[in-house]
Amino acid sequence: MTDWAAFAGFTGVILAVLLTLAHLSRGIPHADGGDTHFAHDLDSAATAVDDDTDSEHVLDGKDESRISDDSPQTTDATEHGPSLASLSPAPTPDEDHESRAATDTTHAPQPAPDQSHEPSSANIPPHMLLANVAVSQGLLGAFLVTSAWYTSVPLSALGLSLSGLPSKLAVGVALGGVLYAVNRAGSSVSREFGLVPDESLRDALTPETTTGWALLLFVVLPLIAGFEELLFRGALIGAIAVGFDVSPWLMAAVSSVAFGVGHGAQGRLGIVVTGLLGFALAAAFVLTQSLLVVIVAHYLVNALEFVGHDVFGW
Repeated sequence: MTDWAAFAGFTGVILAVLLTLAHLSRGIPHADGGDTHFAHDLDSAATAVDDDTDSEHVLDGKDESRISDDSPQTTDATEHGPSLASLSPAPTPDEDHESRAATDTTHAPQPAPDQSHEPSSANIPPHMLLANVAVSQGLLGAFLVTSAWYTSVPLSALGLSLSGLPSKLAVGVALGGVLYAVNRAGSSVSREFGLVPDESLRDALTPETTTGWALLLFVVLPLIAGFEELLFRGALIGAIAVGFDVSPWLMAAVSSVAFGVGHGAQGRLGIVVTGLLGFALAAAFVLTQSLLVVIVAHYLVNALEFVGHDVFGW
């Protein structure tokens, strides 16, 4: 006999863990040394610091330029207080040259602490981020599958069926292509209105080697699509609707909100866009009653996003 309440409890725990990890991932530093959520701000700040530092170095190289034309130029130590030079013996020419170089280095403004100067542990390369995603998604997915088995949830409630596989695969491919095209068109329109999505997380996960691309396309993205569709569509819509006699459309709305929030690392605009994408996948699941359709579509949207941007510059 199916224990729907226990399965709902397990699903809630997995969802809470996933949302917590999604919230924490907003602060994960990527290969550029910046946080995924604050990457653009850090880049802007670093540029400003570099500009200020360069201008100060130029000023240090010519001390007269620090003093305005209207102000009197004087070297009287009593006017501004004693200097370190006034407390030391007069240097030789060589010592004077070395002293000036040391003084320029000592008094040059130091840039504010930035994560790019932190130890190498803060600069996580893409393959390590991909491995982290694969492990976390794999463990959560395994726990969800084990929960469904333990509570005897029927496969049909999760949208799993072996019938009509070729047609379901074709529908999934078509749906994925359409959703990707709509997503790209929406992104282009939003940019015209000054709404730029935060792409730092995708950039952080973009591989730099052939092995990394193989890991992304054949391990990480299938795991993400399979786990997220099993949780947000199969469990939250299919199993809850069947087990508690709730409208699947109501659960589609609830799961889509959770799906958007779970992608908080992409910024506020990313949450909205992902929530809408989640509802489209939820609607497809309700209409087809197939988990395979939405898994294939989800995978294609993610894969085309990476390949299209990095390979074709879309």
